Amino acid sequence: MRFDVITLFPEMIDNAARTGVTGKAVEKGIVELKTWNPRNYTHDNHRTVDDRPYGGGPGMVMKYEPVFDAIQAAKKDSAQSVSVVFLSPQGRQLTQQIVGGFSERSRIILLCGRYEGIDERLLEAEVDEEWSLGDYVISGGELAALVVIDAVTRLLPDVLGDKNSAQQDSYMGGLLDYPHYTRPEQIAGQNVPDVLLGGNHGQIEEWRMKQALGRTWMRRNDLLERLDLNDKQQRLLAEFITEFKFRQTETED
Repeated sequence: MRFDVITLFPEMIDNAARTGVTGKAVEKGIVELKTWNPRNYTHDNHRTVDDRPYGGGPGMVMKYEPVFDAIQAAKKDSAQSVSVVFLSPQGRQLTQQIVGGFSERSRIILLCGRYEGIDERLLEAEVDEEWSLGDYVISGGELAALVVIDAVTRLLPDVLGDKNSAQQDSYMGGLLDYPHYTRPEQIAGQNVPDVLLGGNHGQIEEWRMKQALGRTWMRRNDLLERLDLNDKQQRLLAEFITEFKFRQTETED
C-alpha cells in the first residue's frame, strides 16, 4: 500500500506516521509513504502558495498552480493507478466500511488543505473523492490524513500482531466494541465479569456479542437502525435491555 500526501507540513506526516502501527508497517515494507510539498513547486523567491480570496473576506486561499504541480509530480512518481482524496469538512463522512474499501487499493493520494481552503478550480480538476472526519473543523488536512493512514494501515495483512485484532475493532461489524479487561482480576472494588474467567469460549463469545449490541444501543442507536440483526442478535439485545432496565430500577430503589 502506498500513501502520497500533498501537504505544506510534511514533517507533521513524517514524524507521526513513522511511529506505532504505521511506523512498523513502513519498516516492514507493507506501507510506502511519501510527502509532496507544494512550496517546492513555486517559482518566486518567497515560495508563495497562497493568496487573498477573490470577493474579499478573511484568510488566504491555497493557489492552483503549486498544488496542481505537486499532484502531477506524485502521480508521475509511480505507474500505479491512483485516486486523489481531499480531506475536508465538506466531504462525505468516513466510516469503517469506507476505510475498508481504501485498504483494498494499492495507492492513494491524500490532499491536505490549509488556510481558508484550496482554489475550487483545482478541486474540480484533480480531486476524485472528498471525505470528512466529522462535522467539525481542524486547522488543516494533515491530522485527517494521518487518521486515514492509520485506519487503513491497521487493516492490511501482517500489520497487526494478531490477525483478528482489526476484525474485532469497533464498527467492523457495524457495532461498537465490547468491554475489555486484563489483570489484576480485582481492582478498586471492581471485578472482571465471571464469564471471562470460566474458559468457556462459546459463552465468552456470546457475552461479548451481547455487550457490543448493548453498548451500541446505549451509545449509538443510529448504528443499530442500519443493521439487519439475526435472531440470535435480537435475543441478546433484548436480554441486555431487560438486564439494563432491571439494574436501573434497583439503583433507583
